Amino acid sequence: MKWFKYGVIAMLGFSISACDMNAKSSGYDEVTVAQVQQLITKNDAPIWVLDVRTQGEYASGHVPTAHNISIDSLSSRLQEVPRDIDVYVYCESGVRSTRAAEFLVASGYSKVHNMRASMRGWRSADYTIEK
Repeated sequence: MKWFKYGVIAMLGFSISACDMNAKSSGYDEVTVAQVQQLITKNDAPIWVLDVRTQGEYASGHVPTAHNISIDSLSSRLQEVPRDIDVYVYCESGVRSTRAAEFLVASGYSKVHNMRASMRGWRSADYTIEK
């Protein structure tokens, strides 16, 4: 019985760690603010950064190069989001960006990435903010 408990605990540990390996089980990748910052700085390949916060939130400060389409208007402005390059989505805390990433995948987008920690994480890392 003791070995059974340890086996269950080990399996749970493997399951939890596997969930955080950027697997595309949901159709999109989870990326860090550091990864997005590096992509913007390197500028090696075209990317599209999508801020799904409100216009007021965007105006108060956003990730450099970000395009603002609020989560509430994303479905009516979907044609503005390119399908042929990687799209990196963020909001304030990650809730709206997760919904937006799910919506983009459901709409046929295949190069979708959700920025974990979103704008809060960006500020915490003290990366450049545009206004």
